[in-house]
Amino acid sequence: MKIIVINSGSSSIKFQLFEMPSKKILSKGIVEKIGLRGSAIKIQNDQHPEMKLEGEILDHQQGIEFLLGVLIDKKYGCISCLDEIDAVGHRVVHGAEEFSGSVVITKEVIDAMERTSDLAPLHNPPNLKGIYAMQNLLPEVPQVGVFDTAFHQSMPEHVFLYGIPYILYEKYKIRRYGFHGTSHKYVSERACEILNKEYSGQKIISCHLGNGASIAAIKNGKSFDTSMGMTPTEGLMMGTRTGDIDPGALLYIADKEKTSIHYTNTLINKFSGMLGVSGVSSDMRNIEEAAEMGNYRAEVALDMYAYRVKKYIGSYAAALGGVDLLIFTGGIGENDTLIRRKVLSEMEFLGIQTDSKKMDIRGKETIISSSDSKVTVMIIPTDEELVIAKDTYQMVGE
Repeated sequence: MKIIVINSGSSSIKFQLFEMPSKKILSKGIVEKIGLRGSAIKIQNDQHPEMKLEGEILDHQQGIEFLLGVLIDKKYGCISCLDEIDAVGHRVVHGAEEFSGSVVITKEVIDAMERTSDLAPLHNPPNLKGIYAMQNLLPEVPQVGVFDTAFHQSMPEHVFLYGIPYILYEKYKIRRYGFHGTSHKYVSERACEILNKEYSGQKIISCHLGNGASIAAIKNGKSFDTSMGMTPTEGLMMGTRTGDIDPGALLYIADKEKTSIHYTNTLINKFSGMLGVSGVSSDMRNIEEAAEMGNYRAEVALDMYAYRVKKYIGSYAAALGGVDLLIFTGGIGENDTLIRRKVLSEMEFLGIQTDSKKMDIRGKETIISSSDSKVTVMIIPTDEELVIAKDTYQMVGE
């Protein structure tokens, strides 16, 4: 069964074509700069390790039409016709309280997704564009929605509620939702599989560290708490997002700068975090290079980032009543040895002992804790696309 996984963003469409249940990737790539100059598709498969095809792509419909055309192209493609595609799996960022798991996409599901779009105005509308395009181009092919928030729907009420009047939760569903759920679910399950541990019996802290970053506390196979909140802005300091901040500080800034809600939203999402503190970049590699050259603000930004990760690990260990397994994933979590060293320093009180010989390993499934460590610490590269393919296969597969 061939399943194409779609991650539709505001100006890009990431995709992977899987053969299921073997999990073989037949092709993958990205349609980029949709509606902009220089739009193109980058694609790779067994016959073509890497190629780029340029063309005018005005909207998501054209983008998906372009990528489907490439997939069946005699020279560049990997399938003979579109009839070989049996199902489509979509990454959807926000499912609110509507969805606690993956679902086959119907009119009722789309209506619910449209109702919750104001909770994720930067993400859900582009996700829906990908669904609409596939409906038009492959109308008979079943589609499945896999929600970033679904994994965290197991959080208890006293964890997900905010300290605001309860009526605002009842009226507007203002609460903690959490994100990166597909990633946290995959790496935590995969780690237990490698260790031959019963997933439902573990206390796990999963650190998804990338340009966007979140930490999840997983108890007995279910999400118990997570650092991102109603929006992806809460929690850890990120590439361009503030992370946790006193809301009074935002009111103070708005008053002093005489700014609008739109400006404040842009400030906390686009110009803050590592970029705002360092003044260098949102890319951790550039910031680390600047710090090595003595850039004070870059050094402070790195210390802030690592400290906040460490603080969340400590608080979640307390919330879980201990920790059995600590996982690092995401571009930074998997590859940034400096950040991992900063985070894991002076953590012996939690029972964490690291193996110095393994601390510099990047991007591989690896145990980096020592044999006498009470807590197993691992690097697990995430694979959200595979989770989407597996959920889609389970929903509509043979």
